[in-house]
Amino acid sequence: MLTINCQSSIKLTEEKIIYFDPLNVEETHDADYIFITHTHRDHFSKEDITKIKKETTKIIGPNDIEEESLNMGFLKQDIYLVEPYQELLMEGIKIKTVPAYNKEKQFHPKENSWVGYVIAINNTTYYIAGDTDALEENETIDCDVLCIPIGGTYTMDKKEAVEFTNKLHPKTVIPIHYGLVVGTKEDADWFKSNINKEIEVKELITL
Repeated sequence: MLTINCQSSIKLTEEKIIYFDPLNVEETHDADYIFITHTHRDHFSKEDITKIKKETTKIIGPNDIEEESLNMGFLKQDIYLVEPYQELLMEGIKIKTVPAYNKEKQFHPKENSWVGYVIAINNTTYYIAGDTDALEENETIDCDVLCIPIGGTYTMDKKEAVEFTNKLHPKTVIPIHYGLVVGTKEDADWFKSNINKEIEVKELITL
């Protein structure tokens, strides 16, 4: 089951408890894996990571998470540093990293090597896009469930997200990264009404 707390804070409950960019979460200490797309504070919240971390939690993210992860008490062997175009296999979970950056804006520079994740678990493939524009190099990603930012300003906007989603044609799309800093419920409604009818749209952010 996939749930969204806010922004891009996603929890995936399968055989393992997996979080992406946890933010404003309750204290549970139940995380098996924590995936970080990049180190902006609404995606790499040390306070929230501490709320869900347990002794055996593994954290996966770009190179610039290492120092703070060690400071939060992660063992070095439980920190997995990644960059785009890598593949990992962890307890039966297939993980691919893909680029996530802005093409012209400077909020998420390509040279930072920040990432999105393609996760295959229990015969379902999830693509968590991260903070990114609509990138040509990601248009061939094959996924069942797409979590895509729509808020604009720092990421692709609702119109770019619609075009990108329709190209990928997942079974299900979930709009994210709106309602907290930029983007509105109206943006999500517009996004939903313009997606190809064969694609199921789930709005999991409550505003």
